[in-house]
Amino acid sequence: MKRILIAGFQHETNTFGATKAHFEDFLQADSWPGLLQGREIINGTKGINLPIAGFVEATQTETDVELLPIVWASAEPSSYVTDDAFERISEMLLDGITEAGHLDGIYLDLHGAMVTESYEDGEGELLKRIRHLTGDDLPIIVSLDLHANLSNLMIANISAICIFRTYPHIDMAKTGSRCYTMLRRLLTGETLYHAMRRASFLVPLSAQYTGASPCRELYSLLPDSNSPGQVHCEIAMGFPPSDIYDAGPAVVVYASSQEEANDYANQIMMEFEKSEAEFDSALHSPASAVAIAVSHDGNKPVIIADVQDNPGAGATSDTTGLLSALVKGKAKNAVFGLLNDPEVASEAHKIGIDGVFEVSLGGKSGLPEMGPYNAKCRVVSLSDGRFAFSGEMYAGAVAEIGPTALLEILDDASNVYVLVGSKRCQCLDLAILTHIGINPKQMKIIVVKSTVHFRGDFEQITDLIMHAQSPGANYCSLETISYKNLRSNVRRNLK
Repeated sequence: MKRILIAGFQHETNTFGATKAHFEDFLQADSWPGLLQGREIINGTKGINLPIAGFVEATQTETDVELLPIVWASAEPSSYVTDDAFERISEMLLDGITEAGHLDGIYLDLHGAMVTESYEDGEGELLKRIRHLTGDDLPIIVSLDLHANLSNLMIANISAICIFRTYPHIDMAKTGSRCYTMLRRLLTGETLYHAMRRASFLVPLSAQYTGASPCRELYSLLPDSNSPGQVHCEIAMGFPPSDIYDAGPAVVVYASSQEEANDYANQIMMEFEKSEAEFDSALHSPASAVAIAVSHDGNKPVIIADVQDNPGAGATSDTTGLLSALVKGKAKNAVFGLLNDPEVASEAHKIGIDGVFEVSLGGKSGLPEMGPYNAKCRVVSLSDGRFAFSGEMYAGAVAEIGPTALLEILDDASNVYVLVGSKRCQCLDLAILTHIGINPKQMKIIVVKSTVHFRGDFEQITDLIMHAQSPGANYCSLETISYKNLRSNVRRNLK
């Protein structure tokens, strides 16, 4: 029997965010399960579009594999992971390795952009500690998010990686499955040489959509197969809201010779560099986006992405710049969500449906220029925030976002609804709207606090999508960021 230890520790860290990730945040279920240990990892992630679920599923037909699940933990993207959280979860994983006895391999479901209070490269530090325990020869395979900030420390302490190839991330489980294929190669004794190349510029998240050029063409360069003897290539687009030395895009290649690995890495990075001018980072002002949406004469809803207040990239999800623009722009039949404001959601539940109250919406993070929006609202509908996601990206997962309320802003010149929740949750799935009674197809304008992930479920109902530059901590105009730790030769404004 091949004894394979499996575990996961996921966090995407926005160093400009307002709140840190504490140990308790990893315990909570939100869009994904709370912290899982032992066999509950397999049972608690089964059927969900998660890398670890894909890896487990890929082993189910094997008769010579014994899985040893240790711990799996994830928290909503935010600012730094506290040292307490990092050390406690790392200790669970390291203790599991120590107590497991003989191992033939390790699979880890990581993110690749975790920053802790003490370590710029959270995954690199964790992998260094793991490799110290296992020695140099044990195969260690890792799955990473497309937005990973690859580091030399990560690469030096693993045997191979597989990285998501879609944004929206509809291939998370598939990536976990690819990891198992790579691990089987390593278990046969195949030797892999690696090469990594970094891009000379950053790409904002709003320009990393893999369904459009140039990402579509760049990812088409990667070989589909990772069967024995096949060159294995991956692209990490990087996570620019992390102010760390290693932030930015990179290419990594595994091959049967160093020369072949170098050649492939050079070729793919050359094409990446040639594509710099094609990355579209243009953003509308809130007023411009609303004006275009109001005048649009199509039969489908217009989607405005509030790209910089995306909780899925560590933003607060409570800024109100676009909400104000909707009302000022006299928008009709418009919905804005998901606004994170547990205080208002709780008050709405106390007042009840059809209740009217004066409310200060959002703006509670304390970040500059991100204040609240004051309005008189009517409670339209209420929810406990528990519902099954219906889209492909969060397939199989159940939301746990706490008391939720749909409010109507009472204004004679506009008709705007606000969806308010009690936990930060990226508005990437139509079920976020439908579960509380909204028919998205009947709306004129839908504002989503998301950067790209919403496209996976919302593109099917719209014929116009715009990105708007409203206040938020997921900065997409990178030239405005005062980086302190980024490599000095990296460009932040695309050509």
